[in-house]
Amino acid sequence: MRKHLSIDELAPGMFVSQVIEQTGKIRVKTGGLVKTPQVIAQLRDRGILKVEVDYTRSTVPAPAEPVKPAGPKDKAKVVSGQQAISQADTLYQQAVSLQSSLVRSLSQGAAEDLRDAETLSQSIIDSVFDNQDAICCLTLIKDADEYILEHAINCSILMAVFAAKLGFDRDTIDSACLGTLLMDVGMSLVPTELRQQTTPLSSDDKAVIESHVDQGVALVEQYPDISDLALTIVAQHHERVDGSGYPRQLQGEAISEFARMAAIVDTYDAMVSNRPHQQSVAPAVALKRLTKNTGLDQTLVSQFIKIIGVHPVGSLVQLTSGKLGIVVSTNSADLLKPVVMVFYSVNGGHYSEIKKIDLSVSNDEIVSGVRPGDFNIDLPKFFRDVFVHQMPG
Repeated sequence: MRKHLSIDELAPGMFVSQVIEQTGKIRVKTGGLVKTPQVIAQLRDRGILKVEVDYTRSTVPAPAEPVKPAGPKDKAKVVSGQQAISQADTLYQQAVSLQSSLVRSLSQGAAEDLRDAETLSQSIIDSVFDNQDAICCLTLIKDADEYILEHAINCSILMAVFAAKLGFDRDTIDSACLGTLLMDVGMSLVPTELRQQTTPLSSDDKAVIESHVDQGVALVEQYPDISDLALTIVAQHHERVDGSGYPRQLQGEAISEFARMAAIVDTYDAMVSNRPHQQSVAPAVALKRLTKNTGLDQTLVSQFIKIIGVHPVGSLVQLTSGKLGIVVSTNSADLLKPVVMVFYSVNGGHYSEIKKIDLSVSNDEIVSGVRPGDFNIDLPKFFRDVFVHQMPG
């Protein structure tokens, strides 16, 4: 039995399954047993107005239900693919804005706690659980001007998917996602000219870049609520299993499993992003390079590829028909035959009507993964101005 209650009706022993109404823009963590009045006070402070309580998971008895007259069944609320993408895009843009404010506050020593970061990471996880394909699609719609901020968001989304598919519990996923969101916060203290330098770095410049790890640890460890797991990810995400990483040159099992996972998502997202010193590669190419990287845990790399697919959701692919499409859903039975939304004619050199094609039941097939720049496509602009509004359900 589930019941909607106001925050004033909430009591210890009740299990909150989701937030129904709140004043904040980013969703607060869903799912959890309320153990103390202090937890209720924290929810109230965060702007929670109404919650859904699941009495089957509560330690207090459910109230008696009034007998209702028989009537027609309510129709289940169905969220279309277009709605899911639109909702995910709104969350993603809010996340980038919040991440910008968070990084600025942390670097200036103005953040009183990590509450905003926790709320953001929990919202990301909720979105992964609600519609993994929708939020993952956003990780490959790149804006080169927002790399630092988008990289943190993308890595946290990929970490949430990775950890969830490996079967970790919600609290562990929360900590892993938060740690991944914060792992590059120390880069905010590195001079902009070094971050954007296009020529090879000197040894001194490399040392400054690498110092972002210790600076990031120093920024976040001052907050007593940061978990050991999250802090370890910040400290170890550039360590490599073959000892080639930094700052401690740790090897193998001396590196936390979650830091090894973070290294994979960090490396992958960096490869599929345009940066001042490096052009992006197609996701399929990036995944192949992961398998040849001796610094990464190859057992985890194999698991990561199985989870996100050969052509990950959000990938831009070219078909034998001469169409370009965005992968919107993978096919676990055949990773080479996902569902795509085609929108561009390579032969005609123009945008076309957006159509949904399930390659598992079509004669069309993927020739290769491609980059938007290969066809001079401004994918972020097209995605938000056209694709989100016109894609079939």
